Amino acid sequence: MFDALAERLQSALAPVRSRGTLSEADVDATMREIRLALLEADVNFKVVREFTKDLRERCLQAEVVGGLNPGQQVLKLVTEQLTELMGGAAERSIAFAPSPPTVILLAGLQGSGKTTAAAKLARWLAHEHGSSVAVAACDVYRPAAVEQLVRVGGEAGAAVYERGTDEDPVELAAWALERARTDGKDVLIVDTAGRLHVDDELMAELERIRERIEPDDVLLVVDAMTGQDAVNVAESFAASARVDGVLVTKLDGDARGGAALSVKAVTGKPILFASTGERLDQFEPFHADRMAQRILGMGDVMGLVERAEREFEQRDAEQLERKLRRDEFGLDDMLDQLRMVRRMGPLTSILGMLPGVPQADLANVDERELDRVQAIIQSMTPQERRRPELIKGSRRLRIARGSGTSVQQVNRLVKQFGQMRKVMRVVGKGGKPDLAALMRQAR
Repeated sequence: MFDALAERLQSALAPVRSRGTLSEADVDATMREIRLALLEADVNFKVVREFTKDLRERCLQAEVVGGLNPGQQVLKLVTEQLTELMGGAAERSIAFAPSPPTVILLAGLQGSGKTTAAAKLARWLAHEHGSSVAVAACDVYRPAAVEQLVRVGGEAGAAVYERGTDEDPVELAAWALERARTDGKDVLIVDTAGRLHVDDELMAELERIRERIEPDDVLLVVDAMTGQDAVNVAESFAASARVDGVLVTKLDGDARGGAALSVKAVTGKPILFASTGERLDQFEPFHADRMAQRILGMGDVMGLVERAEREFEQRDAEQLERKLRRDEFGLDDMLDQLRMVRRMGPLTSILGMLPGVPQADLANVDERELDRVQAIIQSMTPQERRRPELIKGSRRLRIARGSGTSVQQVNRLVKQFGQMRKVMRVVGKGGKPDLAALMRQAR
């Protein structure tokens, strides 16, 4: 997400980071590069104008010109400005009702991903808050919308309230709310109809639903792939539907990211959630400060830790610790770690959360390398996985043939694992490995 913007902004800031001092002309040149990067990312031009104007003033007021470490100061100010642009560092989540059910109304255009977003939000609420969730199928206009919600809602573990497509959406929403109360549900998510464009009929119906069920939160679902159109839609809905927050979908696609950067400034409402993939579990709260840091190449260590915690069971961590202490870490364990990493998401996304990884390097990441590593390990015998030092000569040829790789690739994996095990052996004993020496040996 934001790959192109991240690369352009990091490139724009690179000269500044290396300067010992800055002139006002240097600041202006940097602002021009930042302005171009934001415009190319499809950020609303009014937002870009205000962003660079405010940023320039802050840079000059902070006495960046002629000051010490100007690169660090500029980077800090850009990070703060980006964070404010996307909603600020203050966290806001769902406004839970004092007494259940909490009612969440989803609104947006047709094709924005509301129905799938409803299921993803339901799953997130169940997993993160232990909530009992129901979703109401109030989109009676789009063909197969009800069937889709029944399918994805069921996969998310939510109860799906539907009565077909022959009833008035306002009455359907009211009926679903009564049923959620009767069933003792903690949360009711109402999936409303979308349109191909913003029209008075849609807004009037949405307002009637809102008045009837009095939701605790109205979330506007915005498709990040639609660029400037998403900004126009957000502005129209904010003016007519009184939204409380934004849920951005398809943030993992080829979008330039401008919609997500613009929507807070245009609507005045924060982005609360982001859909980052096709799977139901690829959905997370939106943290403006973390996203700003990722865009500027500073990583998102907290986000990476949270992903790992979701995938890595406590008992697995304890078992791994025991193996490290006993020097029993083998290729089977390495394979388990690789599978865990793959569950965390695309490799480019994970590496992008590490500080200092250049955006250009992420473009060269080959996801298939993990497939090759897995194939090589699975072509070994159990004994070879436990004792890789046995893998020599004919064994390496057999493994290469069985995995569809070359002997050189098998050799490289065995060597890399040997280096890894040296590190694991030292760490397991509570020491600090000589990483410089290991890197020299690995060359």
